[in-house]
Amino acid sequence: MKMSKRKSNLNGMEGMIVRKPMKYWVAEEQPREKLQAKGRNALSNAELLAIILRTGSKQLSALHLAQQILESVEHDLNALGRKSIAELQKFPGIGQVKATEIAAVMELVRRRQISKSSQRPVIKCSGDAFECAKPYFHDLIHEEFYALYLSRSNQVIDVKQISKGGITGTVADGKLIFNYGLESKATGIILVHNHPSGNIQPSASDIQLTNSLKKFGAYIEVQILDHLIIAGNNYFSFADEGRL
Repeated sequence: MKMSKRKSNLNGMEGMIVRKPMKYWVAEEQPREKLQAKGRNALSNAELLAIILRTGSKQLSALHLAQQILESVEHDLNALGRKSIAELQKFPGIGQVKATEIAAVMELVRRRQISKSSQRPVIKCSGDAFECAKPYFHDLIHEEFYALYLSRSNQVIDVKQISKGGITGTVADGKLIFNYGLESKATGIILVHNHPSGNIQPSASDIQLTNSLKKFGAYIEVQILDHLIIAGNNYFSFADEGRL
């Protein structure tokens, strides 16, 4: 009877995958030790995420949990950055603390990109303006409106957030846009906003706003140089399309 009972227990374990915790791995296989020994460039995205997680669940090691999270977003870090704390908590082994830590790291990455854009680049084309403005829109699932303020030599003097809205739109106040321009003594302004839908084509209200701001800018000698609509890694330029 004892042999029969033991056999039954073994059969019940068939098909179970037992993940050995990372602390039992050999040192060179552990992400933290690997980073210390070989440098951060030697680690995969999953290994870096595992270091942030520190521990996994009862069934998964931190590394396997990190791999599962990345697979859910098809290894797209931008998509991971857009996940809310509540969405991250849906993964087994991810509580509020770990979800908050992941969100904090994603925000630091976004701010690092913004700090690169604050080095006062010279804008020579719409592509330059796009590269300068793009970090401000990383991971956003709602619309925001910014303005780049340029000197006479087209060097960026300042970047200002004008408004923040919902998924379908935001309202840009022309008085605020030009007030910042006059304060910074800018001679040119590039308008930038995003379309979370992914559609870069301007709406009727986008066109109307651009035309009205262009007319007022000409009146006070602060030129609207371009208006970019950003959607992910794509953008629409009013200047490139002859709409200014």
